[in-house]
Amino acid sequence: MHRSVPSPGLPMAVNSAAHRRERRMEQLIDRVPAKLQSTLRWLRRPSSRLVRIAAGLLLICGGFLSILPVFGLWMFPLGFVVLAEDVPPIRRARDCLLDWIERRRPHWLGDESR
Repeated sequence: MHRSVPSPGLPMAVNSAAHRRERRMEQLIDRVPAKLQSTLRWLRRPSSRLVRIAAGLLLICGGFLSILPVFGLWMFPLGFVVLAEDVPPIRRARDCLLDWIERRRPHWLGDESR
């Protein structure tokens, strides 16, 4: 079993939670089409913060236009997931949702062993 080594100055619980969060997000990214994987990984980099916030807000606004053919309700959750990287209350909600998915529907994360 791989055990994470705590970063200097961070408690072990914070470090392992961050590691688990990162692992689950990578599992989700691995499930999207290959062309989008590099874009999503670029968007998650800290240097892409302004672009990430703008993209999240545009996706949420696009969700309001779901009556139009190109836009849809799928844009709401995607916008919130993108914003969750920068907004702590949304990040906590995303983490709770990912915890639930990991317990109840592990195959959604690509974990076929459970």
